[in-house]
Amino acid sequence: MKIFSAQQIYQADKSTIQKEQITSDALMERAATQLFEWLHSRLRGTQVNIQLFCGIGNNGGDGLVLARKLHEHEYSIKVYVVNYSEKRSEDFLLNLERLKDVKVWPDFIKSGSSFPKISPNDIIVDAIFGIGLNRAPDDWVGNLIQHINSSRAFTLSVDVPSGLPMNRGPWNKEYVIRASYVLSFQVPKLVFFLPETGVYLNQWEILDIGLDQDFLNKTETDFELIGRPEIVPMYRPRLKFSHKGTYGHSVIIGGSYGKIGAVQLATNACLSVGSGLVTAFVPKCGYDSLQTAVPEVMVLTGSREKNITEIDIPFEPTVVGIGMGMGLDDDTVSAFVSFLKKSTKPMVIDADGLNILSQNPEMLNDVPELSILTPHPKELERLIGHWDSDFDKLQKAKVFASKYNIVLVIKGAHTITIFNNKGYVNTTGNPGMATAGSGDVLTGMITGLLSQGYRSVEAAIFGVFLHGLAGDLEVSSKGYEALKASGLVENIGSAYSELFRQPEMEQKDNV
Repeated sequence: MKIFSAQQIYQADKSTIQKEQITSDALMERAATQLFEWLHSRLRGTQVNIQLFCGIGNNGGDGLVLARKLHEHEYSIKVYVVNYSEKRSEDFLLNLERLKDVKVWPDFIKSGSSFPKISPNDIIVDAIFGIGLNRAPDDWVGNLIQHINSSRAFTLSVDVPSGLPMNRGPWNKEYVIRASYVLSFQVPKLVFFLPETGVYLNQWEILDIGLDQDFLNKTETDFELIGRPEIVPMYRPRLKFSHKGTYGHSVIIGGSYGKIGAVQLATNACLSVGSGLVTAFVPKCGYDSLQTAVPEVMVLTGSREKNITEIDIPFEPTVVGIGMGMGLDDDTVSAFVSFLKKSTKPMVIDADGLNILSQNPEMLNDVPELSILTPHPKELERLIGHWDSDFDKLQKAKVFASKYNIVLVIKGAHTITIFNNKGYVNTTGNPGMATAGSGDVLTGMITGLLSQGYRSVEAAIFGVFLHGLAGDLEVSSKGYEALKASGLVENIGSAYSELFRQPEMEQKDNV
């Protein structure tokens, strides 16, 4: 699913109006009707106080139409117009008159006004600012937003939490609505998925308001939201007359004294995701434990007992995953330098492999093109430098990935895969996955997918999605706190099955 910028959404509105030969207020009526249907289907006439805070632009106009429809269905409402400017949109003014025509008279809040009392049992509709916000809210509006936030009432934001710009972090973190729920028109917004801005909403849902589908399909976007519909077409089914060689020979390189478990997790995940053969290359101290813990994995060792000092693979692997638990010993760094210089195929680099690259940036020129780097936030900062905001981070990540023609997996609550100046935002996963070894499992999974013939960007996107899905399945039985990385590996097979499981309603329809 594409993630559109504010400007692209405005263009979609305009295209819809022109194509359907409708007025802008008719499109507003359509959007607000969807808002009403969502709310009405849940309240079903329940007598609860609904307080609507409407700005004087089109977002406020949406709120006024919603207020009129709630009034027509005899809900208890109170409407406030947040009068933050002398400029008003035409559709706002039109719907203000329509609201007055049904005998609903809004109260106007301006600088110096007292704020209305809000009970925790009320429902707040936030329609103050929309996606076009381009400056910091005035202090008195910010104080109103703080007043709404402190009420602890259920707050429903129209399209985007008010005070949250679409292309940067908030000017003042206290001047943003903390929405219980956001109803987003037609498409999701990038700010829903970034650490700096996603904290302002608890849940979100898309309302289809019938924007021009042809425009939406043809318009290229900088970001795409990855869910099951995007993943299923990537899946490469297994052929009946295939064998283990068909699905590649992966090599996982890493480990040091006390950190062999990282390689164990990665190799196990690599096998479980479907690599035909997997070999681990570790220092001698890892030989016995790996042969015992993962009997399906072949093991090679270097000459040193506690760390890797040279990397010698006596065959041509399909793909290499390297870095987990490897350490930063000088001899290990030298071994990695030499190995990179003779490597030509895309590889997966994680953990200490990334730390070595950040300490020796000249090595980045030897990283094979289309390799996949999987940094967590601190590792990413060491690679691309400090950023001022999540938007700055994404821009720097795009520049970095393009410079070296690699795939960059930015790990987080919504992991974002960057390739060819485009970002792919993941939708699976949960806070329980913030645990030791989770990244090692991801590296093994991506390596295993590469070995089976997936393109680098597909292996990264698919691996991230499947990794998060395995975590979601594990947490459903274990809870957040008890989730372990080994549990992710155990659920990889179930995650594959979940991709193709029919929803219960579809199963009933097919009986």
